[in-house]
Parts: sequence; C-alpha cells; structure tokens
Amino acid sequence: MRTDGGGGPGDHADRRARFERIYAGSYEPILGYALRRTPAPEDAADVVAETFLTAWRRLDELPDPPEARLWLYATARRVLANQRRGQQRYLRLAARLGAMHSGAPAGASAEDHDTSVVVAAFGRLKAEDREVLGLLAWEGLEPGEIAQVLGCSAGTVRVRLHRARHRFARQLAAEGVPVEGLARS
Repeated sequence: MRTDGGGGPGDHADRRARFERIYAGSYEPILGYALRRTPAPEDAADVVAETFLTAWRRLDELPDPPEARLWLYATARRVLANQRRGQQRYLRLAARLGAMHSGAPAGASAEDHDTSVVVAAFGRLKAEDREVLGLLAWEGLEPGEIAQVLGCSAGTVRVRLHRARHRFARQLAAEGVPVEGLARS
C-alpha cells in the first residue's frame, strides 16, 4: 500500500503524474481483460472507466507498478461482477414485467464452427473456472499473480487451474474436440 504525506501544491501534480503513468502502462491490458469478458465494446469501456475512476479515488492504496496492474485486474473483476449483478436485476425485472428479452447470438458461419464449439464449451464452465483460465491464457498471468487478483494463495490457484483444465477438457471431449495436453497439471 502506498501512502504519501504532505498536502502541498506539488502533491496534486505528483499524484496526477503517478496516475497518468499507471494509466498509460495499464490501459491496454485492462481494456483487453474487459473486452474478453463483456458482450459489447461499450460495456468493456464502462468497466475500464469505472476501474480507473476507482484507481484515481484510491490512488494512495494503489501499489506501484508492476503490482498496480494486478490491483487494477482485481478492481476490474469486481466492477464486472457488479455489472453482471446489475444486468441480472434488470433481466429479472424485465421478466416480471413481461418484457421479451432476446439474447440469442447471431448464427455462426461454417468456418467459425470449430471456434464456436470451443467458445460454447468454455461458456459452459463455471464462472470461477472461466476466470482462472482467462487470467492465465488471455492475460498471461502466472499463478502467483492470479492469486493476487483473486485474493487467494498461489497454491489455491494451482489447484483451481488444474481442476478447471480438467473440466474444460471434459467439455471439449464431449464435443469431439481433441484435448491432448490441455488438462496437464
């Protein structure tokens, strides 16, 4: 945790410069994280904006790079969870009011079939499995870094990764997709 003393006129400029450095070094990875977890680019933009707004408000708690990126991933993860809860509340309300809500995706082309099978298998995993696999594969984080994002131990992450890989491999095998090497420990 970072704590800055003082309160003089230069402090605001220092805080702003620090935030801008962290923002410049973390914007793209956080945007990618959000884009891979939201249905629309606009939703991802909202997640990123809320994440960096939180970072600005809590700048004194924000660690210095490279740990800042992990702190931002964890914050984005919470923003996404809040966004999902809000969407679920909206859908429940819409259902109660009798509104028709169509969430069917557009049909995939023949060339997208293999990818769509993998995406569908991934989508059938529990959210916790998707998150740990996504942090590993998409964000390129190591188990220790994933542990910081998820707020647990590296050992717990290794166990979760092992189990998630096996569940994903079973989903893929059920679809006839070759899974050699996926469920490695």
